[in-house]
Amino acid sequence: MNVRDGDDRETPAGEPQVILPAGWPRPKGYANGVSARGRLVFVAGMIGWDAHGVFHSDDFAAQARQALHNVVAVLREAGAKPEHVVRMTWYVTDKREYLAAARDVGRAYRELIGSYNAAMTAVEVKALLEDRAKVEIEATAVVPD
Repeated sequence: MNVRDGDDRETPAGEPQVILPAGWPRPKGYANGVSARGRLVFVAGMIGWDAHGVFHSDDFAAQARQALHNVVAVLREAGAKPEHVVRMTWYVTDKREYLAAARDVGRAYRELIGSYNAAMTAVEVKALLEDRAKVEIEATAVVPD
């Protein structure tokens, strides 16, 4: 993705553009905003169970890796790729557990999704609908025209 840093440069057709207001530092682990054109793909909240609805771990990082794997599977089915993701929302049941697993979660993200160019939000919630779930990830992708 190109980075728009407050100037008026044009982005190549179909290529998402990270929005970075002039003078703002580049955030670590996410983008402040993303602009893109194309076909939208919305991925519902994916949790850390496999395709059969089975949890294999109660470890936060392992569940996050599986949830990201599930996001990629849905994207693939829609003809999208991880690099088309422009927005993610992470719902976590324990902020401290999320922060403690950040290194492993980051490694999984880089392996499965790639760069940190999506606009992201992380929210701590009291609980998720599946009792064993520790993280739920929604994603929006834009497949270039």
